Amino acid sequence: MPLFAWDTLQKEPLNSKIWRKVIHGEKMTVAQFGFAKDATVPIHQHENEQMAYVVEGAIKFTVDGKEVIVRKGEILHVPANVPHGAVALEDAIDIEIFSPMRSDWLPGQK
Repeated sequence: MPLFAWDTLQKEPLNSKIWRKVIHGEKMTVAQFGFAKDATVPIHQHENEQMAYVVEGAIKFTVDGKEVIVRKGEILHVPANVPHGAVALEDAIDIEIFSPMRSDWLPGQK
């Protein structure tokens, strides 16, 4: 039974304004993201259903062409295969849960 602690996982820089830490299970992935203010995640889509829980800050998500601001303590559901992206309105941290697991994020995948 694995036990994880965010503080012990290494940050993976995605660009100068975004980092992530990733934990994979058999059928899901949990990721912690750090966003500097104005960090942008371009519109994209994937087969994975996604829940985004904002732990600190505020993030403006665009989901299927509609904008929603998600603040500390709120959770956004993004259905599978729906186009979505995000912009950090301030420095932010969020936890994202994906099902099925993000196999494209396994070591050695891009």
